[in-house]
Amino acid sequence: MSASAAAKRLIPLFDRVLIKKFEAVTKTKGGIVIPEKAQNKVLQGTVVAVGPGARLQDGSFAPVAVKIGEKVLLPEYGGTKVELEDNAEYHLFRESDILAKVE
Repeated sequence: MSASAAAKRLIPLFDRVLIKKFEAVTKTKGGIVIPEKAQNKVLQGTVVAVGPGARLQDGSFAPVAVKIGEKVLLPEYGGTKVELEDNAEYHLFRESDILAKVE
């Protein structure tokens, strides 16, 4: 099962966004291996799935500001780690926790 097929089986609710974080840089351009403790936290990821949005008082939904496939900047801490059948690691964030879109 491909990563996208496994992620499509998980549909976030309300204003939640499912994100696959980028891989940590483990080597420099010159080929030097970076120790795990010296690696920076990965603060960017790709949106894999989005919920319908936050529910308003009248029962309608406020649409989510990010779309599937967009790159986003994440906070250093937060989110809920989710592992799917493809053994890939995803994170669920509230839309309000996402800091910015990356062009």
